[in-house]
Amino acid sequence: MTLSSIYAPMLQGFLLGASLIIAIGAQNAFVLRLGLQRLHVLPIVLICSFSDAMLIAAGVAGMGTLVRQSHILLTLITWGGFAFLLFYGLQAFIRAFKSSGMHVSKGESISLKSAILTVLAFTYLNPHVYLDTVMLVGSLSARWLGLQQMLFAVGAIAASFVWFFALGYGARVLTPLFERAIAWRILDFIIGIIMWLLAWSLIHSSR
Repeated sequence: MTLSSIYAPMLQGFLLGASLIIAIGAQNAFVLRLGLQRLHVLPIVLICSFSDAMLIAAGVAGMGTLVRQSHILLTLITWGGFAFLLFYGLQAFIRAFKSSGMHVSKGESISLKSAILTVLAFTYLNPHVYLDTVMLVGSLSARWLGLQQMLFAVGAIAASFVWFFALGYGARVLTPLFERAIAWRILDFIIGIIMWLLAWSLIHSSR
């Protein structure tokens, strides 16, 4: 196996995972606030990261296997994933022209139990998390076989760990940046480009 055959699926998984997870939302705002307060940062970022890892693994193992067993389903998923990534990219470009900053106040102190219950609710009661991690990542992993599929999953999981640890432990540095609308607009524009590049690569590799 060449280096390119190892890095390609891992890089695509990382870029896809990062593009899906980096957005203004309740979960990210909550992690950022706890990081700003320096409260329960390690358990919270571990819960977020391992939750994503579990959902991605379940998606790759279940959806990936199911899709690969049917050529028709694989074709449908390929074109469906292409359309989905185009739509996600378009949404990112729209946010780039409309988005505002993430206003995060320190707020009141919160117990570890309350913090865990809150982040679990933000994670598992959000329907988008299942659409993103289980359905989309799992389905697109079917383009890769064996070790490469595992590397694709590892890349997507690594993106979650990198993001949540950066968000939690870099909160004091990142908060002033995230409160500026221009930072989110630039970030959303980059995410839009990545989504459309992934959509193009999805169709190009299926030919």
